[in-house]
Amino acid sequence: MNIVLVGSRGSGKSIVAKCLSRMLGMAVISTDELIVTREGQSIPDIVRNAGWDYFRDVEAAVVADVARHDHVIVDTGGGAVLRPENRTALKKSGIVVWLKAEPTTIAARIKNDDNRPALTPGKTFLEEIAEVLEQRRQVYQEIADIQIQTDEKTPEEIAAEIARHVPNHGRMQST
Repeated sequence: MNIVLVGSRGSGKSIVAKCLSRMLGMAVISTDELIVTREGQSIPDIVRNAGWDYFRDVEAAVVADVARHDHVIVDTGGGAVLRPENRTALKKSGIVVWLKAEPTTIAARIKNDDNRPALTPGKTFLEEIAEVLEQRRQVYQEIADIQIQTDEKTPEEIAAEIARHVPNHGRMQST
């Protein structure tokens, strides 16, 4: 069984996955990193060169592959839950944890990251974040087994909270 982290970009999935990895002795698989490796270009370049539909197709193939693993922490891209087949695969593969954050927190976390292409052109940064969160809220809520508000918490605190919810993972399971 895997621990699957979902949530908006900037919610802390990548850094929390690394903390959980150290804490539980589990490997981390990042769907976004796999996409970049497979395509040989950054996510903004993939989107610019081939479009969002192509990116989502590649993402779906990566999610299907990752969902076949066992006993790993899966760090998903923010939109990985948009396609029903991804939600089904992720849900079947393990415990799904939704890392939640307020739009202002997300904006502060990702304001200097050029590796995140615009999702809704023509909006201010904060408007885009709030709109995307609202569009995806129900999907995140439906797939999540656990919801954790990440605002004003360190990655280590968030990882510890997740670990308390999944006591049969990591080193405890292998003894």
